[in-house]
Amino acid sequence: MFFHPMDFLIFIALGISMWAQTKVKGNFHKWSEVATRTGLTGAETARRILDSNGLHHIPIEVVQGTLSDHYDPIKKVVRLSQTVHDGRSIASVSVAAHEVGHAIQHQQSYGALMIRHRLFPLANLSSGIAPFLFIIGILLHQSSLIGIGILFFSAAVAFQLITLPVEFDASNRARQLMLSEGILYNEEEKGVKEVLNAAALTYVAAALMALLELLKFVMIFVQRRE
Repeated sequence: MFFHPMDFLIFIALGISMWAQTKVKGNFHKWSEVATRTGLTGAETARRILDSNGLHHIPIEVVQGTLSDHYDPIKKVVRLSQTVHDGRSIASVSVAAHEVGHAIQHQQSYGALMIRHRLFPLANLSSGIAPFLFIIGILLHQSSLIGIGILFFSAAVAFQLITLPVEFDASNRARQLMLSEGILYNEEEKGVKEVLNAAALTYVAAALMALLELLKFVMIFVQRRE
């Protein structure tokens, strides 16, 4: 039987995650209709903050997709979706500044970001292997395989957890930098918080779901060892 009592909590966490994704899109759409007083685009915002922090060498590129914005630490480039790159809205400059926040974290060797970078290859591999080990272990009644799966999956959970301070810090940097650079006025900060806090909630939901799944398999492992 694959259903476990913990699945109920996991379904709740999944619901929170889906709601958070909807909220991200809703808040982004809401504040993409509100232009900033400075009239800067997301790309101009990113360039100004990068340059003021000595990151003249980091380029800004357009990437396909919606809300596909990210900072690539390997190639050291900020990639912005077309809407964010060209947009002159509170939503556009908020997302652009957030991604630049990651570039500044990288420049300053921000501890949590460095740990996340080192964990990424292991977490990526572990998240693919662990489910198979769990399923085979349960089907064959091999608690040792479940235990190995738990060890693998723990790396993926650790990655999710260390992502939280990285994302929260990038958002805090974004707000502070936009205020200090004169890109954002105090009365516009509400919109920035709504956009970035909704995005942060998706990471919280993902971490919660990963933790609950790990706890579920730990409980299965303990029960089968008794």
